[in-house]
Amino acid sequence: MTQGVLLFANNNKQIDYVKQAIYCAKKIKKHLGLPVALITENVEYLYKTYPFYTKYIDYVISVDRTTTDQQRGFRDGVYTKKVLEWKNQSRSDCYDLTPFDETLVMDTDYIVCNSHLKNCFNSQDDFLIYKDFVDISPGRNMSSLRRVSDRSIDMWWATVFYFKKNDNMKFFFDLVKHVKENWNFYRLTYQIANRNFRNDFAFSIAIHILNGFENTNWPKPLPGKMYLSTDLDIVTNAKEETFTVLTDQKENGTYRAVKVSDSNLHIMNKFSLGRIIDEEFADE
Repeated sequence: MTQGVLLFANNNKQIDYVKQAIYCAKKIKKHLGLPVALITENVEYLYKTYPFYTKYIDYVISVDRTTTDQQRGFRDGVYTKKVLEWKNQSRSDCYDLTPFDETLVMDTDYIVCNSHLKNCFNSQDDFLIYKDFVDISPGRNMSSLRRVSDRSIDMWWATVFYFKKNDNMKFFFDLVKHVKENWNFYRLTYQIANRNFRNDFAFSIAIHILNGFENTNWPKPLPGKMYLSTDLDIVTNAKEETFTVLTDQKENGTYRAVKVSDSNLHIMNKFSLGRIIDEEFADE
């Protein structure tokens, strides 16, 4: 049985997701020791801009360039916000595109700093995903990230998940595709105000449907915990497996410093992450 990690990276005008993917893969190699496959429409950019990528990425899977009218706000702390193109609609194709029998899929801004996720491959379950998360700024109100909407269902995080290639999981991903293709119907049914398609929401809806519209003990969570830093926070330093983050608790620009060590961290501030990566890649 082949095992590995699958990443997606499609750049927009200001965010270099390909660069993030290489950094993410570097951490994966260090802590999980697994092969990494990258799915991207920016293959030529990858080859020309990051010739050292082959140290960290084992498979490059080219997909056709897509266009989308989806846009969203990307923050760099409290005071900076840019509205940019948001290409996030390929996650439902994981089953078809992965070169592995057992696959760990993660966003490029999910930074691995320990070996906990390797335990996925010892599981008897064919699907593992996080519903719960830990905010690195204790006491902050994160209720909006716990459900797909105030009056709707719990949210499961497509940020990182594990699956085995089998008939059950093919059915699951076919259902996610169905939700995506009929997004306007499902977002209204589940009282989601934002018109943008979001993988977390599509996965949550598919899980809700397969559970008979009830809460059950399926799916099981991934090993370890998912620590989360919002795009209102600013990562100021990264040394080995320790991140120093200025966290904003009240969304008013009042920051306090937090250190996160040896913990897998979802860094939502893409600009802040980019600056940290530039510092590390300066010596590549």
